[in-house]
Amino acid sequence: MTTSLRPRRSVLYMPASNARALEKARTLDADGIILDLEDAVAPDAKAEARVMACAAAKAGGFGRREVIIRVNGLDTEWGHDDVLAAAHAGANAVLFPKISTAAQLQACEQALQSAKAPASLALWVMIETPLAMFHLHDIAACAASTRLSCFVLGTNDLAKETRARLIPGRAPMLPWLMQTLAAARIHGLDVLDGVYNNLKDEAGFISECEQGRDMGMDGKTLIHPSQITSANQIFAPSAEEIAQAQKIVAAFDLPENHSKGVIPLDGRMVERMHAEMGRRVLAIAEAIAAHG
Repeated sequence: MTTSLRPRRSVLYMPASNARALEKARTLDADGIILDLEDAVAPDAKAEARVMACAAAKAGGFGRREVIIRVNGLDTEWGHDDVLAAAHAGANAVLFPKISTAAQLQACEQALQSAKAPASLALWVMIETPLAMFHLHDIAACAASTRLSCFVLGTNDLAKETRARLIPGRAPMLPWLMQTLAAARIHGLDVLDGVYNNLKDEAGFISECEQGRDMGMDGKTLIHPSQITSANQIFAPSAEEIAQAQKIVAAFDLPENHSKGVIPLDGRMVERMHAEMGRRVLAIAEAIAAHG
């Protein structure tokens, strides 16, 4: 299963045990809301959070926002009950944590099938363990036979498990980030970058968003509403990018260029692949505009 083209510039984690947060989520300008049953919820609050998250998803009112429920792992005491509830809550996707192998991914798909989840319910997975780095291609390849549509990077967990430091520029993590992207793109998956922890460091957050955008990430996962505006701006095509894409696409659409693989444009040679890239820029810009 591959993704449809839709904006995922900003996807905000919200603790499902916080009723006020769930209500506020309906008013935020995020492209997606993750109703979190895992890390953000204490063990003694997980059952109640499950009820609250599913009730919120069923009640709707999220408008254009994508609604994702992050369940606890299937190897925990809450995981299977989470899946049974989330499967029919009306969410767009279920996000499974700490997926490290293709077998684990297939178990997630089987859990959704056993719960008789509708075919429209997508499967997202967290990529956040050292073991996952050695199985990325096999995990991504499951998209051909499952509802898998998106990788979500869990950089905090990766740092914890590897002891890599979370430093400006993320040099220790760059190989893992790019490997995840490469595996995802081979199989038509979207990739969301990990969270930025320091809410007081706006400059650092912007820099990391720009880095993720330049790598090719589709958007960033967020931990606070104050991060939404910058993420939306940075992960959207700029006016200059849109204008350039329009120019390239229009040039290749001219009758005299229909059969050409390379054409001169503004003093440089442009290949047909640049027109294909331009069409995607224009499509995502149109999708963002349609979302309002």
